[in-house]
Amino acid sequence: MTQTIDTLTTPTQLPQAVEPRNPGMELDLDWALGVQANTSAIERRAKTLPGRRSVKKDYQAAWLAKAITLIDLTTLSGDDTKGRVRRLCAKARQPVRSSLLEAIGLPGLTTGAVCVYHDMVETAVEALHGTGIPVAAVSTGFPAGLSPLHLRLMEIEESVKAGAEEIDIVISRRHVLTQNWQALYDEMKQMRAACGDAHVKAILATGELGTLRNVARASLICMMAGADFIKTSTGKEPVNATLPVSLVMIRAIREFHERTGYRVGYKPAGGISKAKDALVYLSLIKEELGDRWLQPDLFRFGASSLLGDIERQLEHHVTGAYSAGYRHAIG
Repeated sequence: MTQTIDTLTTPTQLPQAVEPRNPGMELDLDWALGVQANTSAIERRAKTLPGRRSVKKDYQAAWLAKAITLIDLTTLSGDDTKGRVRRLCAKARQPVRSSLLEAIGLPGLTTGAVCVYHDMVETAVEALHGTGIPVAAVSTGFPAGLSPLHLRLMEIEESVKAGAEEIDIVISRRHVLTQNWQALYDEMKQMRAACGDAHVKAILATGELGTLRNVARASLICMMAGADFIKTSTGKEPVNATLPVSLVMIRAIREFHERTGYRVGYKPAGGISKAKDALVYLSLIKEELGDRWLQPDLFRFGASSLLGDIERQLEHHVTGAYSAGYRHAIG
């Protein structure tokens, strides 16, 4: 039997608390290497999520509105132009038709951030001036992360100078695959330092790490080195965000919080394009980490097409009819 989840607090009802930033800690290899992952149990738990939880009617609209506030609206294409980025920023400022937002009682809703390549940071910052919507820049030789380390650090610094408040870095997968945890820790620590006051999201590229145990250990190492967020994917790998990977990463976040007292954020990215998928991820976060993590400072979706489907679902909620997808273009 399908069970209905308790309603979420709407974005306007719960002010965002100010969390102390994760300062990192000394590398604790005993802790990291003691972590194991029971793949079959993790996969069984993940398979139950889509069919075991459901929200309907007003509750569903509230959850979808919450999801909008958690989206890093993203364009990471080789043919990005300033015009495209300005249109994306306009969509971030007004993600859903104003009449729909007024109908559900949430005028003024915006996305969580806009995510672009370094070259487009200044354009995005200018377009979002005065809105409070932060600009996130993908950096460090995104998506492969194979450029020399000193160049990756310089890229971070340049993005921060250009106005990026958040930096999405990519780790060197080879450090995980060769079990060189000290190198991963040292690299992440340098990247965290290069970010200065900008928050850093560590992209693990989980589809290329081989095992869920590697994902768990890499998650902990990056948090020990001071990551503000851990993120699944660049969106460019063959396999991006999945529920088993998400379960492993958020349980690592929970364990880190229990041991250190610091909350680290989570960002699934790549392949989340449907409103129903967003609801599953939100329910997973609520059950595993609690309501505090359902705020933009601790949870984000890395997505582009997701917003269009959410807008279609909200229009159906308000009018009773579905509209064509092309009426909800995001860029």
